[in-house]
Amino acid sequence: MAHASEKKILVVDDEPDVRNFLAACLEDAGFNVNIAVDGLDALEKVEVFNPDLMTLDMVMPGLSGIKVIRKLREKEKWANLPVIVITAHAHDEMGGDQIKEFTALTSGLRPRITMEKPISPANLVKTICNILEVDPEAAEEVGTELGSERGKIAKLIAETDSDTLRKIREVLNQK
Repeated sequence: MAHASEKKILVVDDEPDVRNFLAACLEDAGFNVNIAVDGLDALEKVEVFNPDLMTLDMVMPGLSGIKVIRKLREKEKWANLPVIVITAHAHDEMGGDQIKEFTALTSGLRPRITMEKPISPANLVKTICNILEVDPEAAEEVGTELGSERGKIAKLIAETDSDTLRKIREVLNQK
């Protein structure tokens, strides 16, 4: 079985707080992580970084998650790249059309898994370990880390919606 340090994950999200949270969770679990700020950035980074798995926000400006998946699947090299879609819009108007598009895709184009925000770090790591056949010890370490101060903060961030995080950031930047 592989080790987390042998696997590369590309985290794609237009929200800096979410992107940084996901990257921190995966780095803490030992994965080699790179980030992309939107769909176009993701398509560029996938060629250079050569990830083993991608986490992908569904609703992004410019190139949505569905469009990124379609572009990836057009290339033989990326046709089987495991993709985990992470979204806060699975049940609202903003993401409704995207979910319908994902559902309409043939099985070869669909993301491996769709997860709704807020994301549990332990659940994310465990899911990735299962997909990549990585030693699940890293998932247990992330779960126990939730007892630490950093883990408590990570859990609070994971459970907070993006609007609230944006407001907090604005307050903190008003020095």
